[in-house]
Amino acid sequence: MASNLIVARGGVEYVPPISLAFWRWFFVFLILIPFTYQTIFKNIKYLRSESKKLIFLGAMGCGVCGVFPFIAGSTTPIANMGIIYTSSPIFIILISSYFYKESLNTVQLLGLVLCFVGVISIIAKGDVSLLIGLKFTSGDLWMLGAAVGWALYAVLLHNWKSKFTLFSRLTIIAFFGAVSILPFSLVENYFVRPVIFNNNFYFWTIFAAISPGIIAFSLYAQAQKYLGASITGFTLYLYTVYGAFYGIVIFGEQLKSYHYYGAALVFAGMFFVRKKTN
Repeated sequence: MASNLIVARGGVEYVPPISLAFWRWFFVFLILIPFTYQTIFKNIKYLRSESKKLIFLGAMGCGVCGVFPFIAGSTTPIANMGIIYTSSPIFIILISSYFYKESLNTVQLLGLVLCFVGVISIIAKGDVSLLIGLKFTSGDLWMLGAAVGWALYAVLLHNWKSKFTLFSRLTIIAFFGAVSILPFSLVENYFVRPVIFNNNFYFWTIFAAISPGIIAFSLYAQAQKYLGASITGFTLYLYTVYGAFYGIVIFGEQLKSYHYYGAALVFAGMFFVRKKTN
């Protein structure tokens, strides 16, 4: 999932953000449908009963969580985005607890605190004054919307049981997600910035479809089967840790001491979080 940071940093330079989100999920659908169409048509009778849920999951997981972060990135710094996105596991816990009575024990709450502090230390580069000096913009509201959108997607994906297999369900969700983005993509293409179909376009959209798309979403859904929505939500704290290392490896950023301290706190927090599953 953290490879989406690579797309957010490199892809939007070549593809407009809303169009990038649309083509990403359209390509996910095109890649998966040859392998899943038989299963989908075999269970087509269930599509009617599940259609409203699948449409909502597509709008949240692909639409809101696909478009909002790219829009936010144009008006708010990465530090703000990272801080706000770490609220998503908390929203997952609140939604799961209120609607589905899924709760955490004291040790796991300690893990939550350690993960949060670890992420904040990486974002703040070990300097509290940087946090105090942060200025929040309208883009932060887009990022907050993405955090809430992912929380809703994660919790409902886990609790809305489906007759479709993991990949056939993802295929349908990707289709509805692309459909939900299409009108906004057309407006962006004609009135803001057109899409240029060149090698850069195909590289970034297909990469976004495969790595932070098919691989990340399918593994996240699989993890929720065994761990539940709240516990799996904690993996979003690893998003910031791995994102920092992507920046080091791919974009030549420097590895600092706060990376070690922050990562250690996050992994310690993950250790306590998984106590419920032992």
